[in-house]
Amino acid sequence: MNSPRVAIVTGAARGIGAAVAERLATDGFAVAVADLDQRACAEVVARIKSAGGHALAVQIDVSDEDSAARGTALVAERLGPPTVLVNNAGVLRDNLLFRMTNAEWSTVMDVHLRGSFLMSRAAQAHMTKAGFGRIVNLSSTSALGNRGQANYAAAKAGLQGFTKSLAIELGKFGITTNAIAPGFIATDMTRATAERMGVSFDELVEHGAKEIPAGRVGTPADIAAVASFLARADAGFVNGQVIYVAGGPKG
Repeated sequence: MNSPRVAIVTGAARGIGAAVAERLATDGFAVAVADLDQRACAEVVARIKSAGGHALAVQIDVSDEDSAARGTALVAERLGPPTVLVNNAGVLRDNLLFRMTNAEWSTVMDVHLRGSFLMSRAAQAHMTKAGFGRIVNLSSTSALGNRGQANYAAAKAGLQGFTKSLAIELGKFGITTNAIAPGFIATDMTRATAERMGVSFDELVEHGAKEIPAGRVGTPADIAAVASFLARADAGFVNGQVIYVAGGPKG
């Protein structure tokens, strides 16, 4: 069957989320560009529309149950039932364990894990009715462990278990759930990492490229290409997988 053509991408105002939203629009999806800051989505929506696509900016706090439910319902009303969901929204609150506050731990867990749970639960109601769905969760090579990121690493590892569980539960409804685990991707978030480390972004990129077998760091378009594949109707036998997009066998 041909897939219904409505997608929600969270955290889509910039970086990987924006690239995924634009790629899915190019693929023919009507895309809900969702972010905590709706106004920040305007530029992404404008680029999609100028290229002939269809997009809608939606304010969603993925960590809030009512916001996730209302935002998903709005997408269904304005664009049609969403049958592709990309859980990309994320934050960093890096710190060493002995310095990490309860708030730094909880904020990361709430956005990455609770947010993916709430959005997936809201979207799957539309997917099961359609008999088709694609859920793509953004994990990270940090799921393997990373200094100063006990919260982020735990959340991204948790997303991998979440992905596999949803694949088992939802597969019989024609819904696949997979995760993408990016390695070093040049984004505003990695710029923040450079600042935390006290090095320039260019130095961080140069060092990172030397450690990657592909000889370069990744771009948001690299992640968008994989999300595009996973959202396709003919990717229906790929389910419950974690795909590392890191320029090598590990980040």
